[in-house]
Amino acid sequence: MSKSARARSARTTQFSRSLVGYVRLNLGTLTSAFRENADQYHEEVKLMRPTILLGAVVALLLIVSVPAVFAAGGFDEFGYNYQARNFVGPADGVDRVLDGKVWGDPTYANDHLKMKWSTAWDDARFHGAAWTPEAWCDNQWNGMVPGGSGETWHYRIVWVGPELEASAYWREGGYAIWGQFEVIMSHGVAAGQHIWEALATPAGYGGPY
Repeated sequence: MSKSARARSARTTQFSRSLVGYVRLNLGTLTSAFRENADQYHEEVKLMRPTILLGAVVALLLIVSVPAVFAAGGFDEFGYNYQARNFVGPADGVDRVLDGKVWGDPTYANDHLKMKWSTAWDDARFHGAAWTPEAWCDNQWNGMVPGGSGETWHYRIVWVGPELEASAYWREGGYAIWGQFEVIMSHGVAAGQHIWEALATPAGYGGPY
């Protein structure tokens, strides 16, 4: 097996595990039908190479609830700052278990992860508000660190609704994920190659729609 094939295989395994964890644990405010069909979404999405690392990044962003002790602000020991709506630190902490692994896999645990989500995303996920197209999440993954994966990836994800491609908020050039979201930008470096997987028009956050 070639180096690039081994890399794709490792990322697919990590993505598959992470996506299941995300759907089952972190989409509490979406429809029950979506949650109940977690395995179906897992099987459909894991086949899409452009989404391989999203499972290890966005899937780990939104914990079920904000720990009250950290709600007032500041970073916790895992790397989350819920008041500032971001995560900064080794990816090991995104699953809130500091064990040298991310959802049980050590491949990306040492990578440096920067994640930021909008007020609308935070309100919908944690405070019961309706999902809107102002809900977005930005993820920057840097594996060019000692003990890292050797890969870098940057993702932009926005909510578009269950209509997906038929939604008024859909942007040409992105791809669907998790039943209600669109990846509007995805690019990175893996196996020595700079890979552009998606670049929607427009690729920025917010309207007009």
